[in-house]
Parts: sequence; structure tokens; C-alpha cells
Amino acid sequence: MESQLEVWNEYLKLRDRSQAVMPELVGIKNALTGEAYREGVLSTKVKRLMGLTVGLRAGCKYCIVGQTMLALQAGATKEEILETLAVATAMGGTPGLSESFRVLQLLDELGKL
Repeated sequence: MESQLEVWNEYLKLRDRSQAVMPELVGIKNALTGEAYREGVLSTKVKRLMGLTVGLRAGCKYCIVGQTMLALQAGATKEEILETLAVATAMGGTPGLSESFRVLQLLDELGKL
């Protein structure tokens, strides 16, 4: 499996490139994302963990790695992420579990496992 930190860095480059070539579209998407993940009744951390579950269910590698990194930045612990993987597996079955391996590898690369 490829390095998940490399996937994160690739995502960041692609995100910046898309901003340069489609500024209006990306600006609208960023405004929506900013509003969706802002602190509210649910914390940003909880919303990022929810996003991780959806990304795992969708099988989107950039979503999985990105939401994991952003959840960690929002203060999520390893234990909270592992419980999120359990929910994704319960809802998504074997595909949810297999996509969870990407998160485990990322946590390992970050020295958090």
C-alpha cells in the first residue's frame, strides 16, 4: 500500500492546483466546507470523525486520509479514530474494514499506533 502521508501531500498539491485553475468553484466549495465543519452544537472534531466515516463508506482515499488528518488537527485521539473505524465497519461491512486499513497505516506513519 502506498504511503498515506504521500497521499496527504499529493492531495494538498492537487487542492492548491484546483484552486488556481477553478477559483470560483473551489471558493464556493471551500465556503460550504467551512460552514459545515465550523464549531457548533457538534464540535469540528466530531464533524471530522463523521466525515471520516462517510469517506470510508465511499472508498475515497483523499477523503479518508484528509478527514483523518483534519480530525487529528481538530484534537481527535487515536482511540476516537479507532471507534470511528468500528462504526464505519459496522455500517459498511468488509469494504469499510478494508478502507480502514488506510487509516491504520496513516496512524502508524504518524507514530500514533
